[in-house]
Amino acid sequence: MVRKFIVAAACVGLLVGCTQAVEKRANIVKPPEIDPCAKYVGNDTCMGCHEEISKERHNVHLRIASFEAPGAKAIGCEGCHGPGSLHVDGGGDKTKILRFGEEGLHEEEVAAVCTTCHSSKEHLNWAGSAHAENEVTCTTCHTVHKNDRKALLAKGQNELCGTCHQDVMAQTYFASHHPIKEGKMGCTDCHNPHGGNNFGKAMLKTDERVNDLCLKCHTRYQGPFVFEHDPVVEDCMICHDPHGTVANNLLRQQEPFLCLQCHEAHFHAARASNSKFAVTAPGDPSSTIGATEYGFQKSFMTKCTQCHPYVHGSDLPSQSVSGQGQALTR
Repeated sequence: MVRKFIVAAACVGLLVGCTQAVEKRANIVKPPEIDPCAKYVGNDTCMGCHEEISKERHNVHLRIASFEAPGAKAIGCEGCHGPGSLHVDGGGDKTKILRFGEEGLHEEEVAAVCTTCHSSKEHLNWAGSAHAENEVTCTTCHTVHKNDRKALLAKGQNELCGTCHQDVMAQTYFASHHPIKEGKMGCTDCHNPHGGNNFGKAMLKTDERVNDLCLKCHTRYQGPFVFEHDPVVEDCMICHDPHGTVANNLLRQQEPFLCLQCHEAHFHAARASNSKFAVTAPGDPSSTIGATEYGFQKSFMTKCTQCHPYVHGSDLPSQSVSGQGQALTR
């Protein structure tokens, strides 16, 4: 009965989430309109006043052909700013044209204009993305005019993302990190800023599990293995923080403390008597010539990977073969 209730609640939650996403998308995909009396005048008319824009060789919007934008009412300037006849007749009245910026369209209206064309592939899930839900819009990250950067980004990719995600960028300076600050990786190698496919979780570039994304680069950990490590199969981030850590190998904690969150202390290390044991004279077990502090407790409480190096999976069992080890006696 409880299981049926949980399944039903999950289905209802999923339905509500999908409905909200559809409603949100329905609102975004309706671009704002100016006066219905306005007519299209063409790029040449616009360039009569805005000569500096006509020299922007890096602006792909000025090079779009009509066949590249099927269904669009106009291309070039008026493809974004709307029909400009009233703007021209009014001597350049800015209120008679769609404006972008602080005094222009609202966040959702800006996205509505951009998604008129940018509505497929990586932009498909913009409406339900974390950025859209937090009033981040296209012009927050992109600058269309006077910009020669790739994808018309307002700043360099890592610097741009770090403007808001300062805590994450700070992690990239920890001792263990992905080569982000070195310029060998970027945020978009793992994240889709326009909306991820996995219900918006961290806007990741993966359709299903986080592991599928990690294994694109770390293929040697994919397996299959005879003996699998359960957390590895479930989620790499149970043990790793991909943005950077103080511990080695992007581990969330140093060994053995990370391992001890799931595994009990090794039975050798858990024996208090092993913290100190006597050393006897050769041939005379009854005599004691000294004692040492280097017992099993210190041996087994350093790094678990000294004995279990293949924590991502192995074709060998975790316990040694019976009869092959040498016993250590007191």
